[in-house]
Amino acid sequence: MSAELDAARELLARWPVVDGHNDLPWALREQVGYDLDRRDIAADQSAFLHTDIPRLRAGGVGAQFWSVYVRADYAGDKAVSATLEQIDVVRQLAARYPDELRLALTADDMETARADGRIASLMGAEGGHSIHNSPATLRALHRLGVRYMTLTHNDTIDWADSATDEPRHNGLTAFGEEIVREMNRCGMLVDLSHVAATTMRDALRTSRAPVIFSHSSARAVCDHPRNIPDDVLAQLPANGGVAMATFVPKFVLPAAVEWTRQADENMRAHGLHHLDTTEEGMAVHRAFEAAHPRPKATAATVADHLDHMREVAGADHIGIGGDYDGTAFTPDGLADVAGYPHLIAELQRRKWSEADLAKLTWKNAVRVLRAAEDVARDEQASRPPSVATIEQLDGPGQG
Repeated sequence: MSAELDAARELLARWPVVDGHNDLPWALREQVGYDLDRRDIAADQSAFLHTDIPRLRAGGVGAQFWSVYVRADYAGDKAVSATLEQIDVVRQLAARYPDELRLALTADDMETARADGRIASLMGAEGGHSIHNSPATLRALHRLGVRYMTLTHNDTIDWADSATDEPRHNGLTAFGEEIVREMNRCGMLVDLSHVAATTMRDALRTSRAPVIFSHSSARAVCDHPRNIPDDVLAQLPANGGVAMATFVPKFVLPAAVEWTRQADENMRAHGLHHLDTTEEGMAVHRAFEAAHPRPKATAATVADHLDHMREVAGADHIGIGGDYDGTAFTPDGLADVAGYPHLIAELQRRKWSEADLAKLTWKNAVRVLRAAEDVARDEQASRPPSVATIEQLDGPGQG
């Protein structure tokens, strides 16, 4: 196994991982109120976090989309201001560790950071509630460095249906389609993780630029609404988009789906949010796991999804989005951000070529951001910024 991991690490030295989704900013907010002295990620933080710089280096990470997520129950201006605080901490991290992290705004920035031995740091907003139904706020987030927005999180919003909530719109509303077009105009990637399949299809029909799934796996392999149906995966070649497989056990291992539902109910019974990863929350999780042994996903479980996604969408349209620090549980062998070599070694055992692995880890993500930049230049030359309101497009009383 040591030789296999060495071979995986050698490949990652040539083609490092671009990970589509890491919730470190929210973990820093929840655990220490953004006091970076208390969670100095230059040192080992494995007692508290899935992520720190030594483990990013050990994992062969060359670029990270940091999620500037805020909870869906943060509504209106509260959601906007909390998103700004999340953006601020990513910028603080890049400023605090300039020899390790470098803020990246473009595909060229990603390549330059890689050449200079830095980890390119990009941002993605997780949920359209973060813009409070405002195209101008969307543009402001882009100017601050946000390079994708997940259209919803776990809750259906005023203009888009979520995968894990009751549908209200049968996908995107007219205003939701306008937001997708404005994202194309800005150069902000449309992220379809978390959204209902109807929303996925509407966004693919509307978007001129490639879309991404920042952290979703294959529904045909694990039938969970957070995963991507095959008909949507099959549309990615025509769109140019990338589906980034996630590591969250309840999304990749069928046996973990019901167990996680019970674990989430246990968290709520203790008065905690089911995504709480504070010390208190993790103590509740660990006690539940001790009483109810957890079905274990592995790197091979994730590889099964990637095999299927490659078969349906093609090697040019797959990537990796671990969701570290956004989940209480991780697969064996992929416990934290140092684990990527285990996944690469598993794929090498399955005879994936270096060309396909290079696309998976690095090339596809860089290409899709560059394509979004190209579309944005065309869009900005042909139409002005949107000033549409949800009331104008979806009718009075909306929003």
